[in-house]
Amino acid sequence: MKKLIVALSLLSGFFAFAQGTQKTDSTKIQKIEEVVMTKKVFKKESDRFVFDVANSPVAKGSTTFDLLKQTPLVSTTDGKTLRIAGKSNALVFINGRKTNMDTESLDQFLKNTPAENIQKIEVITVPGSEFQVESSDGIINIILKKKMTDGTSGNMRMANSQNKTNSTSASVSLNYRKDKLGISGTLNTSENIEVQSYELRNGSAKASTQSTGTVRDPNKNLGGYINADYQLNDKSNIAFTWNTWANRSYDSRTDLFNTTKSMDAANNSITNYSITKGRENARSYNNSFNLNYEWKIDDLGSKLNANASLLIYRRFQNSTNQTIVSDAFQNPGILSTEIAQNLPQLINNFSANTDYIRKFKNDLTVAVGGNFNTTKTDNDTQYTTTNFLTNDVVQEPNHFIYDENIYGLYLTVEKKLSEKFSGKIGTRYEITNSLGTSDIAQNPEYKSIERNYNNILPYLSFNYAVNDKNNISYAFSSRMRRPSFWELNPVRNILTENNYIQNNPFVKASSVYTNELTYMYKNSYFLILNHSFFKDKITQVPLQRDVVKDGITYQELRYIRTNFGDKQEMSAMLGLQKSYFKGYLSANFNIGVQHNINNGRLSQDPTTGDQFKEFLNNLKSTSLVIQTNNTVQLDKKKTWFLGVNYWYVDQQQIEIGLLKNLMSLDLDLKKVWNEWTFSAGIEDVLKTNIVEIESFQQDGSYNYVKNNEFNQQFKVSIVYNFGNKKVKKVRDIEAASDAIKNRTR
Repeated sequence: MKKLIVALSLLSGFFAFAQGTQKTDSTKIQKIEEVVMTKKVFKKESDRFVFDVANSPVAKGSTTFDLLKQTPLVSTTDGKTLRIAGKSNALVFINGRKTNMDTESLDQFLKNTPAENIQKIEVITVPGSEFQVESSDGIINIILKKKMTDGTSGNMRMANSQNKTNSTSASVSLNYRKDKLGISGTLNTSENIEVQSYELRNGSAKASTQSTGTVRDPNKNLGGYINADYQLNDKSNIAFTWNTWANRSYDSRTDLFNTTKSMDAANNSITNYSITKGRENARSYNNSFNLNYEWKIDDLGSKLNANASLLIYRRFQNSTNQTIVSDAFQNPGILSTEIAQNLPQLINNFSANTDYIRKFKNDLTVAVGGNFNTTKTDNDTQYTTTNFLTNDVVQEPNHFIYDENIYGLYLTVEKKLSEKFSGKIGTRYEITNSLGTSDIAQNPEYKSIERNYNNILPYLSFNYAVNDKNNISYAFSSRMRRPSFWELNPVRNILTENNYIQNNPFVKASSVYTNELTYMYKNSYFLILNHSFFKDKITQVPLQRDVVKDGITYQELRYIRTNFGDKQEMSAMLGLQKSYFKGYLSANFNIGVQHNINNGRLSQDPTTGDQFKEFLNNLKSTSLVIQTNNTVQLDKKKTWFLGVNYWYVDQQQIEIGLLKNLMSLDLDLKKVWNEWTFSAGIEDVLKTNIVEIESFQQDGSYNYVKNNEFNQQFKVSIVYNFGNKKVKKVRDIEAASDAIKNRTR
């Protein structure tokens, strides 16, 4: 159920400037200590924007997630996923190393970890060839302050929030350093019940279906990490990290009331009513282990870095979906059908990567490296469909195994050609070998699906500092987006009897090509022009058809995971990051336009060969995007702060239809008292962050989705910091399996 409902929630995340993602379960935590923030400096370097967090208590007591939302170009619309302007996703790095987490674990970590000890935040909109990222992913790199003194420090945090239900969370973090040994650890726990309401409508002139109701998903989370770093000598270090995360979601409930209009052989309209009851129990475990070795070759910064990682992911899910005959007043009658599913997913991955970075005295840097990933996923799915009206029982087992090997090499050359001009060029070469096997009997075509392909992915950027006030930069990048492992598993996620999502083992990797031009003035004002071309874009497509059963015409809807043609996104953004009134007001403001050009069509379910009415999207849209984050210092002692944040996304055409406009106003108040910080706030004050998507086809068929996640919530938190604040942070290490972990969701 969670995968299904989340898949529909994903519809809110297709736009670029604002934000959105799918819910998953898993892994790591990176500790961030005390943050101080007085003077915000936003500047453009050769391949990234740099947001310096200086010495003021503005962010003290905030979560890392709250601090990142204040960072220029970074935002969120669903309160879960961070987005970068023009990017569909933001990957979080710490000290240049990718955090070893997937979406849900990262969300929990950022919201439960106090934002302490952050020196600066880097926003990389177009990553270079040295980064193992996919598609149009951008990077948020959190740089921690360096501390040299031995000792122990830590913090404790407790938080509570209230929307439809109450949510609680708590965390404790410890850092210890003695001579050459550093150890850090974090333990997080949270409990919440996510409630969503849905209104779903689809149909044609002959038949239609409307479903309204709620989804209630309880979650208990427990996770943390242990990181040990030992300095072998002045030039080399070794580190070991264990990250773990567990999620339990028992008694998830979907309750929908369905109104089905059909037509008999004599063209008479018939209206039937039914109730859908979905029940699910799920739990997941994510453990990853990483061993890192770093050798500093010289005083210029040359170094060798090597990683070996093991990832073990387990998800166990059982669900039932019942259809109950009803009347127009939702009075239940007899049970007509039941679909029982057992949907386990097992993922094992071993990864290794090596990076050699050589710096020369003439401002030349050469980096070369390689990586290897081998992954095996095992999905032993069981379906049992029981029709109580006819006493028919149909069992559909499907054991899907997917093996994948990825080999990668990269080379980058960066050179400062003069005091004003610098450039970087690179390329990544990747080889992918994969084999998917299924014992499903209905479609022999995907009993065995083998794919082997090679890709050359070039990168180019330059930066020209015209003078001390004006800076111009340009970047070009090509990337791939491989399908997530769960997208390839050919199973159905049931919403109602005639409405479900069909995953697709035939989905192939898509490509994206990005051009970006940036102008910055006085390190405060900027203009970003971006063009991205997506080839064979991976998405879900709503296919509809009229189905005749016993002389009655019904409407069937399938959301098909597939490659849906090509898409272009063009955007222009103006922004500023500036302080006013002697620092009493800090403002971060962006305004821009985005132009989408869609070009996709689909009329066949590739997993079954079933024919549907053609779904065509060759529409364009131009939309306005606004985002502003403001912090007001309320007293001279810098102990009271008011936050006023607002964002607006105009309606725009995405792959599956027209996404209507969204906006949110958020307010928060903070009090800093010695080592204690007290915060209270309200998000989505006006209750305007509600997703609506609709599409109309030339044949008269239509599809409409309205999803309310009840984003308005009241939040309070208490943070206490203790110990020696000069503890040197343990080195945060990028695990070799990081690129793979993002695909477990």
